[in-house]
Amino acid sequence: MAANAATTTGDAKKAGVHYPVNKKATGVAAVVSAANTFLNTLDSDQQAATVLDFSQANATSWSNLPCGSSCRPGIQTGSLSDDQLAALKNVLKVALGTGKDTGYEHVLQTLLADDQLASAESSGSGPSAPSGSTSTDASATASADPSASTSADPSATATDAPTGAPPSGAPGGGAGGGYGSDIYFLAFLGTPSADGTWQLHFGGHHLAVNITYKDGKVSGASPFFTGVEPTSWTADDGTTYEPLANFRDGLLKLTSSLSTEQLAKAKLSESFSDVLLGPGEDGQFPTTKEGIKASSLSPKQKKLVLEAIHPWIADVDDATAKQLTKTYARELDQTFVSYSGGTALDTQGDYVRIDGPSVWIEFVCQNGFVYQDKVHYHTVYRDHTRDYGSEFSFS
Repeated sequence: MAANAATTTGDAKKAGVHYPVNKKATGVAAVVSAANTFLNTLDSDQQAATVLDFSQANATSWSNLPCGSSCRPGIQTGSLSDDQLAALKNVLKVALGTGKDTGYEHVLQTLLADDQLASAESSGSGPSAPSGSTSTDASATASADPSASTSADPSATATDAPTGAPPSGAPGGGAGGGYGSDIYFLAFLGTPSADGTWQLHFGGHHLAVNITYKDGKVSGASPFFTGVEPTSWTADDGTTYEPLANFRDGLLKLTSSLSTEQLAKAKLSESFSDVLLGPGEDGQFPTTKEGIKASSLSPKQKKLVLEAIHPWIADVDDATAKQLTKTYARELDQTFVSYSGGTALDTQGDYVRIDGPSVWIEFVCQNGFVYQDKVHYHTVYRDHTRDYGSEFSFS
């Protein structure tokens, strides 16, 4: 993330509202304390850009696209000073956990991927990134006739086009789009508190984190969108990054365990060029579950279903992840596994879905947008009853 603001922490504290901080807090109270510490580094205008109404319009204003503030609310990372940016990162660290394969590490690697994209684009290895919200939606299509879908053609070029609604009255920097870790946005929808209802809303290109808090607990850890392009790369210091490797590998272990007969049952008739339930598709769960029912799987295969789900719910705090795991385990026999295209997850249109009474996960391969000779990934995690903490109705 870039830091280019001239505002100092001291000046910001004087100009803005002071938010109480509890340095010994744990759980949700610790997230609130970290949020307040961040807010205390901001001046009044920055605070106003960050703390917004917890309205349906603001909550659903997220996207997987490089469309800047035209499709998401909040304060932009690139507008912050070093101290402010460090405080913002601490909010994410406290809310998402630390260590290997945690949400915080995953978010940081997603930001690094965007910097890699920005570098590749500037070097002329790919087309310009779309900006604003003027592009047309050519993604998220599915057809009952596989021959009618462009996703069945491995040579087809995936289109990253805005599908999320623009934020309602939510100020933010960078009205245009583009790639890079400095074009991400943080908003608190509602005032952070240990006993109220509010949402931590963070995202940018290929990332949307939505965690809802109510009465001192996490009431929803979804929708959560995460994608990546390139899928892997090696940094100048020799470190190799592959942010979605564990997400992909869990699904590969699951699908490779299926017999020929089970694969036939799991096969979908539709073809997919993107996830079905991406931005702007709230509440649009299919009325009929498709694929193979987990109740027909072996105990080992059932365990693989739960292991495949885990990376998505591991992107929130450990306590919430454990509770969600218990819920999805109880509902496992009513959960379905399905796929379209191939199961190798290396070709345009390869698609895997897990759909239960609560859990909903999609993983799809698209041809690269900047790295056009490679695929990139889009994934989404939703919950049939817990999206946005169950605060809104989309029926």
